[in-house]
Amino acid sequence: MASGKHRGTENFPVGSFLIRPDLRAHVHAFYNFARAADDISDDPLTDPSQKIERLNRFAVVLGDDQAEDIPEAAEMRRSLRETRLSPQHCFDLLSAFRRDATQLRYRDWNDLMDYCRYSASPVGRHILALHGLGADAWPANDALCSALQIINHIQDCADDYRELDRVYIPGDMMAARGATASDLSRPQATPELRATFDAMLDRLDTMMLIARALPRQVPDTRLKCETSVIVALAKRLIALLRRRDPLADNVKLGKVTVAATVVGGLLRAWG
Repeated sequence: MASGKHRGTENFPVGSFLIRPDLRAHVHAFYNFARAADDISDDPLTDPSQKIERLNRFAVVLGDDQAEDIPEAAEMRRSLRETRLSPQHCFDLLSAFRRDATQLRYRDWNDLMDYCRYSASPVGRHILALHGLGADAWPANDALCSALQIINHIQDCADDYRELDRVYIPGDMMAARGATASDLSRPQATPELRATFDAMLDRLDTMMLIARALPRQVPDTRLKCETSVIVALAKRLIALLRRRDPLADNVKLGKVTVAATVVGGLLRAWG
């Protein structure tokens, strides 16, 4: 079952026109690989053991030149061959998706950040690698990618709980404020759950202080612009999540706001 997510429904640009044309197909290959594997881990009708078996097959196809039964993994394999990049970021993503198949709760912030290390950071790391950048840019990249992931967790917290019984909101942060996972089934956030969201957003603000350095570390003009736009969009969404309730509303940026934010991000990239 597909998740219904695709490039047109993401909060942030994925291989947009800002990416160098010669690299865009490779960015899309990585995105398609990640999306196909994520759809498996998010399928509420598939048994966890079957999910893991299918995800393991993705890893096999990545290394087998004769295997074509998972088109997205075969496409990714060809991209890796052409770019001569390591498949490690793909393997890291698969590790996170296997975790999604079996882990439904996160004890604390460190537990959640460890998940983001495998579910979010590899996306940015792979794109950086396509542009010739390595570990020096990882701290800012990881802060940005993890912040984007947690923004998505807060946006989708009600659907994740209702459809998958999966809760990315750290258990100790909820307990400290008197909230429980069952509060996610309510039509609107309780004061205790609202306080938990705000505490998470406070941590995201701190992460964004690190993330905002990423555009300055990127020599490629197009990628500098793309990362600057993504930083700006992330900051806007964090501010919006402070004002609106993800249980009661579909908390998304409107088209006018997105356009204004993109322009602002581009101006900062060139400033």
